[in-house]
Amino acid sequence: MKIAVIGTGYVGLVSGVCFSDFGHDVVCVDKDASKIERLENGEVPIYEPGLDELMAKNVEAGRLTFSTDLPTAIEGAEAVFIAVGTPTRRGDGHADLTFVMAVAEEIALAAKDYKVIVTKSTVPVGTNRQVKQVVRKANPDLDFDVASNPEFLREGAAIDDFMRPDRVVVGVQTERAGDVMADIYRPLFLRDFPIVTTDLESAEMIKYAANAFLATKITFINEIAALCERTGADIKQVSKGMGLDGRIGNKFLHAGPGYGGSCFPKDTKALARIGQEHAVPMQITETVIKVNEEVKRRMVDKLLDLCGGSFNGKTIAVLGVTFKPNTDDMRDAPALTIVPAMVGSGAKVRVTDPQGFHEGEALLPGVKWMDDAYKASRKADLVVILTEWNEFRGLDLKRIAKHMNTPRMADLRNVYSVKDAKRAGFESYVSIGRTPFEDAMADDE
Repeated sequence: MKIAVIGTGYVGLVSGVCFSDFGHDVVCVDKDASKIERLENGEVPIYEPGLDELMAKNVEAGRLTFSTDLPTAIEGAEAVFIAVGTPTRRGDGHADLTFVMAVAEEIALAAKDYKVIVTKSTVPVGTNRQVKQVVRKANPDLDFDVASNPEFLREGAAIDDFMRPDRVVVGVQTERAGDVMADIYRPLFLRDFPIVTTDLESAEMIKYAANAFLATKITFINEIAALCERTGADIKQVSKGMGLDGRIGNKFLHAGPGYGGSCFPKDTKALARIGQEHAVPMQITETVIKVNEEVKRRMVDKLLDLCGGSFNGKTIAVLGVTFKPNTDDMRDAPALTIVPAMVGSGAKVRVTDPQGFHEGEALLPGVKWMDDAYKASRKADLVVILTEWNEFRGLDLKRIAKHMNTPRMADLRNVYSVKDAKRAGFESYVSIGRTPFEDAMADDE
């Protein structure tokens, strides 16, 4: 089958590459000529493990091409996927559908034969019916269907998520559209991965409901972590005890400095807005949004306490600034709240991150970028682990502590233990949801 994917951002590029690996003939389209040129030269504009090799393989096989010419790209394509951005709209928190509707109209004006126009972007409930209206208005004679096919890709594990999904969700209105979508995903169906076929609205809602639930789970465990710190409980043990309950599960129960990224912040805000518009307030989701911001600010207070009540003049090493490991994505990362708070209060902040420089240079003015954790922490007053990259999981803590001005660590991902810090020679160590360093030291004694 010939497929066109409009938009070569994270979702569009990963989807296009993976569809081509299914054996389909895929054209990825973008208005950004420089991005298309880079892709044609084999350069991947985003960081996603394994994507460059998979892209090269399918380009070489002749199944994957790139273009700025939408009319030519969709010629003969039975399915056209819309995979453009739906950022949070300023002022009201709703998803901005400007790009989606513009692409829908462009497809309508260029199409000459039957198309299934598939929305891959995350869009509010009712959007696909709006897409249908836009297409019908732009080209009343076009034979087409619309479909909703939300993505469930984790940054850093997107290829595996696409090739071995928990489920594929497809919303359609007609049997014909359903058959086209079934053909597209036949390689997954043949390997018994669940294909959930629904109506348009249910498919749209599944995406928002899933992300809001996961964001809630993260925020819940972060609140429990704060309570653990006051009561002497250990959040790691609490999370393990909870996660062994099959009704709860152990995923997304890792306490930290708050969620970020391209999906959870945007989608929780959009769901809250959808609820307001339909007079069904999403009170849990609205609270999750509020509490998540409070969690980030609470991290700043933790660091301030470690620095004796003032950041002014302190040298602070920050290890990791992307919202999670194995991505270069900085969108709504906790670092964007925590680092500026320190810089704005007079701290000299050094940052190291395997992939964060590309976006972080512009987003974090006033910091000094370093090659590795050891250089960043030399003569520092505090080391902060913000993102749990693998290279920060096996640090020589003794080496770091030895060369600091004052050996203090804030482990905001619970990578290490109090005993690790004590053995390495740290004077102070704080983590999330665990016994304070001094109390643990006293218990050991």
